[in-house]
Amino acid sequence: MSQEFSEETHRNMLSRIPETTGRDLSDWLRTVDDGPSLTNFEEKMNWLRGAHELSYGQAKAIIHEYDLRRAARKLG
Repeated sequence: MSQEFSEETHRNMLSRIPETTGRDLSDWLRTVDDGPSLTNFEEKMNWLRGAHELSYGQAKAIIHEYDLRRAARKLG
């Protein structure tokens, strides 16, 4: 799947989000939650990139983390 990448790469990307975007990850996750009701990974990622001028890698990491946390909530 195109949205999957190594856990290490994902964690490294997430750790740089506050420095590279000026916003905490939790703030970005709220932004996605409050954004349009898109279901497709690529649609969410493209929306985040376009609406907030993020790089491909930044948007991918944020949406991947968002989807991981949403899945964990459903299981919990």
